[in-house]
Parts: sequence; structure tokens; C-alpha cells
Amino acid sequence: MASEEEIKKRLQQRMQAQMQSSMQEQAQSQAQQQQMEEMLKTVMSQILDRKAQERLSNLKLVKPELAMQLGMYLAQLFQSGQLRERISDEQLVIILRKLTEKRETKIRRK
Repeated sequence: MASEEEIKKRLQQRMQAQMQSSMQEQAQSQAQQQQMEEMLKTVMSQILDRKAQERLSNLKLVKPELAMQLGMYLAQLFQSGQLRERISDEQLVIILRKLTEKRETKIRRK
């Protein structure tokens, strides 16, 4: 039968192994996220004009979730071939309005 010290030692080893594996997974996910952000940055530089890029970088500071959503949307349009020319600042504002537009649902009772 194992003594208490051996049990504690094994438990501590398991905990350390779990911590190391979780740290490795976290590092991998961070690396993947950085790679995705770099790819988005490259695509954005190809499809946005200078003023639109400035607006997007300002948006990243204020609302990073919305900026990521916008970047993914524009990247999908670019990859599908639906973007034929660079997007201007005015066009970007219109796209942002459509993304942030809240849809109202009305319930009618009869």
C-alpha cells in the first residue's frame, strides 16, 4: 500500500502535468490567434484605402469585437471574389452601420 507521501507526490506530479499541458494549449491558441490577426491585417491592407484602414484601427481600440467581426466579414467577401475594388471610408461606414443595425422583432397578438 502506498504511503501518504507517495500519494501526495503522485497527485502533485499529475497537477503539474495538467498545468503544463494547459499552458501549452494556451500558447498554441495565442499563436493561432496572432497568425489569424496577421492574415486579416494583410487582407485589410489589400482591400481598404488609407482612410478606411485608419477608421478600422480606431475601431479596434474602442470596440475590438466589432472590428474583428468587420474584418472577418470583409475577408469573406474578398475570398469569395465579391470585392472588385478597394473599399473607401464612406463604404466602410455604410458596412459598419449595417453590421451594428439592430433588428426589432414585433409580436402581434390576435
